[in-house]
Amino acid sequence: MLTLLTPDARWKPGLKTFRGDVRKAVRLTLETPAFPEQNSTSHTAKAVTIRFSDDTEIAALNARFCGREKPTNVLSFPDGQDGYLGDVILAYETIAHEAAAQGKSLRAHTLHLVVHGVLHLLGYDHLHPRDARRMEALEIAILARLGVTNPYIAG
Repeated sequence: MLTLLTPDARWKPGLKTFRGDVRKAVRLTLETPAFPEQNSTSHTAKAVTIRFSDDTEIAALNARFCGREKPTNVLSFPDGQDGYLGDVILAYETIAHEAAAQGKSLRAHTLHLVVHGVLHLLGYDHLHPRDARRMEALEIAILARLGVTNPYIAG
């Protein structure tokens, strides 16, 4: 089950056009194994919440849980209890600014960060170069299925 929450109204016009793509991005990402060594694990029955929020909320969460007193584009909060995989929170101002600065559409950048956040819920990380390459390769492959070009190539 997927829950989409939009406490920041600035997301609503964009989500009207790409809400279905967000749902598909989550579904495709959940088809990814939870742990790279378990190729048969599927998480299509897991529940996820995607919260389309703002810099104020995400900065408070980033300070409280990560010790960083600033906004960021996406945060993931894995749960893993009773079939609930966790929450992904997106910050409108940061994502809109990054998309414009990188010459990307809000849709493309948002879908990338949704995929990125859900991969974190599945246990993927990018702290070490090998893990980062693995995570980026998954993001690129999933985004290609959504018609989004490689987000790691300067555009």
